Amino acid sequence: MKKIGLALGSGGAKGLSHIAFLQALDELGVRPSIIAGTSIGAVIGGFYAAGVSGLELEQLVKDLGLLDLSKLVLDFSLLSNSAIYKGKGVEEFLSRQISAQTFEEVEIPLRVVATDFWKRKEVIFTRGNLVTAIRASMAMPALFEPVQLSGMVLIDGGAVNPLPYDIIQEECDLTIAIDVSGEKTYAPGDPVPNMVESILSTFQIMQASIVEAKKRLSPPSIYVKPALTNIRVLDFYRYKEILAGVREEVQAFKDKLRKVL
Repeated sequence: MKKIGLALGSGGAKGLSHIAFLQALDELGVRPSIIAGTSIGAVIGGFYAAGVSGLELEQLVKDLGLLDLSKLVLDFSLLSNSAIYKGKGVEEFLSRQISAQTFEEVEIPLRVVATDFWKRKEVIFTRGNLVTAIRASMAMPALFEPVQLSGMVLIDGGAVNPLPYDIIQEECDLTIAIDVSGEKTYAPGDPVPNMVESILSTFQIMQASIVEAKKRLSPPSIYVKPALTNIRVLDFYRYKEILAGVREEVQAFKDKLRKVL
């Protein structure tokens, strides 16, 4: 049996589509030997590595509902000048819902990517507190407060490695990379983004450039990028649309994986 590595990329709410691809793996009876995740990919990957199935993840999102999702994400950071949201709601949710509290407890080996802000380099977590690592990995600049840990100021791993298949590539026979960065279009006659859209989308443009450069250097065995058009970073309330919108890509992924295996 081939040793399969799974990389789940960053993309905010678009990353909920990772769940549909995990369900595809479950349906095929394919179990990754190692998982790497960045930002929302670290969140979903953390659950999956801890033994939560794709179907269970979808049910968890459904059970949260719109109000709880809003409370989870939108915990305003009124006294901080570093970000709009604290990120504590997400941290507390992960602590309650993920059975494994450390990397050593997960069922599938997991690697989580964050960014050391001041040293401008990648930080890969493989041990210690799982929730802290995930929270650091998803600390998108200006949106969520950075995480201070071991003398480092940590921000979103997408700043250095938005699709971290390369950090597990050498350990696997086959590497699957799910890119949920999505696509953007504009309304006819209104091509200029507003200030917030400009900041967030520029971050995503830079991430896309990083991924393309890595693919040219050493592409993954299977690369998937669903369209996920015009879904914003915090559009978690659109989870039904997000999951339904990747059905064709999921089927194509299953067909390709069957052939490769």
